[in-house]
Amino acid sequence: MRTTMILLCLLGTVFSTPLFAQGTGTITGTVRDAATQELLPGATVRLEGTTLGAYANSKGEYSIKKIPPKSYTVVASSVGYKTKQLFNVVVTSGNIVNLAIVLEPSASQGQTVTVEARTFGKRSETPLSVQSLTTEEIRSNPGGNFDISRVLQALPGVGGATGGASFRNDITIRGGGPSENVYYLDGIEIPQINHFATQGSAGGPAGILNVAFIEDVNLSSSAFGSGYDNALSSVIAVSQKEGNNEHLQGNIRVSATEVALTFDGPVSDNTTFIASARRSYLDLLFTAIDLPIRPNFWDFQFKTTTKFDNRTTLTVLGVGAIDFFKFGVPREQTPEKEFVLRAAPAIDQWNYTIGASLKKSLDNGQLFLALSRNMFDNQLLRNEKDPQGNVTGVGFRVNSQEIENKARLEYRHVTADISMRAGLQAQYSKYNNATLNRLSPTLVLDFASDMDFFRYGAYIDATTSALDGRLQLAGGMRVDGNTFMTTGNQFWRTFSPRISASFIVDSSWNINAAVGQYYKLPQYTILGYRDANNALVNQNTQYLGTTHYVAGIEYVPEPSIRMTLEGFYKTYSDYPVSLIDSVSLANRGTDFGVVGNEPVASAGRGRAYGAELFFQKKLTERFFTTVSYTLLFSEFTGLRSNDYIPSAWDFRHLVSGIVGYKLESGWEFGGKFRYAGGSPFTAIDTAASRRLYLLTGQVQLDNARLNQERLRAFRQIDIRVDKKWSFESWSLDLFLDVQNVFGFSLDAPQQYTFARTDDNSDWLSTDGQPVRPDGSNAIPVFLDNSSTLVTPSIGIIVEF
Repeated sequence: MRTTMILLCLLGTVFSTPLFAQGTGTITGTVRDAATQELLPGATVRLEGTTLGAYANSKGEYSIKKIPPKSYTVVASSVGYKTKQLFNVVVTSGNIVNLAIVLEPSASQGQTVTVEARTFGKRSETPLSVQSLTTEEIRSNPGGNFDISRVLQALPGVGGATGGASFRNDITIRGGGPSENVYYLDGIEIPQINHFATQGSAGGPAGILNVAFIEDVNLSSSAFGSGYDNALSSVIAVSQKEGNNEHLQGNIRVSATEVALTFDGPVSDNTTFIASARRSYLDLLFTAIDLPIRPNFWDFQFKTTTKFDNRTTLTVLGVGAIDFFKFGVPREQTPEKEFVLRAAPAIDQWNYTIGASLKKSLDNGQLFLALSRNMFDNQLLRNEKDPQGNVTGVGFRVNSQEIENKARLEYRHVTADISMRAGLQAQYSKYNNATLNRLSPTLVLDFASDMDFFRYGAYIDATTSALDGRLQLAGGMRVDGNTFMTTGNQFWRTFSPRISASFIVDSSWNINAAVGQYYKLPQYTILGYRDANNALVNQNTQYLGTTHYVAGIEYVPEPSIRMTLEGFYKTYSDYPVSLIDSVSLANRGTDFGVVGNEPVASAGRGRAYGAELFFQKKLTERFFTTVSYTLLFSEFTGLRSNDYIPSAWDFRHLVSGIVGYKLESGWEFGGKFRYAGGSPFTAIDTAASRRLYLLTGQVQLDNARLNQERLRAFRQIDIRVDKKWSFESWSLDLFLDVQNVFGFSLDAPQQYTFARTDDNSDWLSTDGQPVRPDGSNAIPVFLDNSSTLVTPSIGIIVEF
């Protein structure tokens, strides 16, 4: 706390610097039809509360210049379309703001509409369980560290790793595991969005996506469209900005952990680009504070947009990361550092996604074609060591690759009465894996596997209205298949219908409901596992299935305020359960390593249910806030019993709140509060841990008491202070971000190791003799894994 106060005083001194000559900013972009993506010449774009505005030209492009730097509400309108408001659009003198605006058609001529509801950015095909974030809400989120996954954890129904593991980006939504979410970038699926990713899951400690690229993020936690495959808990769709078409510009962001550089601008008359590179220096930071781990990463991102004419647009994008997680000898040894050196694997990873999409507007619809390729290379190594720390062998090793080549063709047809969409998907997948895992002296997983197969899917959905427009209806279905699983080509097994309805009570109140079936292919780590006879023993697994039932009410008294109350119930079938320890894989995915690299049975069932209450006020004038509460139960069965057991995501209570305030002088203040009920965990099996610790370096859990213990409740308060200056042709933002500002204790399960001698040269023993391989004469030590760490960070953002 003392360090935080000192930093605040220093920043106060810096921020008292007088303001120099202030420049002005520019907003440019395009306006399109949301259904057909056709450009809308003549559309009006204006800044609320000012006389500034512009009309879209014959190419659907607009430009508003000489804007005094501050936050604005942008209002877009066109004849025959619903007016749209974009809140908290920050204008600086450093960078042009490029906004691609899409407008929803209003009631067609000849239709009688009694009343229209305020949509708050909601789309008709997904009338409930949708939350949206803008780039400014992500950038300025206290404790968010410019990371999408961190910011999402403040939304209703969204949990994550808590306590001592709260540094990780493990997104759990409405009681589902991290592997149940899918991520799309401008319509292209991206399997990995985190550095140091857990293979077979989706979590990791740091996000890959650069917030400078992001226009908005939409989270659908139910009722997602049939065009998304492999989603059980949510679809997280990220829309990226287009590069500006006026001149080259850039920005640089420097924080306590990383530096990022971004450029965007025109390539030709009809092509723009945006590109970035980022490097962390966590290895230098951790060396300075004497931690034994040395993480380091790079990531890269680009997007080009080519407009051949008013109806045809080609987008090419790419995102990639390079991760290294190595170890160093600390200057001062402690039992906690010794545990990390023996338990954590070294990581050497890289991944990329590259894709292209073509959008063609038609007279009554749109054609969309997407091609992409992604690859994930994962190398993990944990060595066995003698008491002096010398390497004696390999305890755990993984060399693995996942490669996917994808194609999606989609056609949308729009009439006055109905909007229909149909699509086909095809994918060629390849997976390689060489694993050595010494689980005990008698149980060693040692195999090499490679496989390739095809996946395919088809879908159709439609939206329409009834009762003079008061009842909005949406429905769809999809099927999926593959050429690998024993029943993979029996695509009727994955027939997944869904339907949703929204009744407009009046312009402020909606009643919404949805039911849907969804399926997911088991992870490659499961499908590619081989036994000692080189047999693919998991080839007879089934698609994971879930059914969602959701109902709620929505109140939007004005365009900037929204309140929702929703209840949900989800059932799961054919969930993979480990044949080694009989535990459902629904409980895994929040550590470094691999999930699913073992024999499993599709025998698990599950259920997750609860209710969400959410209030949001977008920025108007100077103030914005969000508050949410979720009541949540998440339970799964194992192999030995049909009894439902709380999963690792059974938080019971989730509370979050964000508040922000902006002053005219360029000061911005923000705070965030998060609370999660104590998450379940499994007690240590002390006898097995003693027997196997020298072999595995891992704690062994007593799965007979699976998740019968609970951590103390998680609570954390983060704050953020910004001060912005706008100069003639560049701008400066200095910020202070403090995580866990009050030093609350973040609880976590205990760690296990053996006592060491004072000089750390050997293990202590009960009889003065060398510790036996089975640890029978070792002295067990239980390490407190809780943390009261306060994490302050000072950074700058320069736009030029």
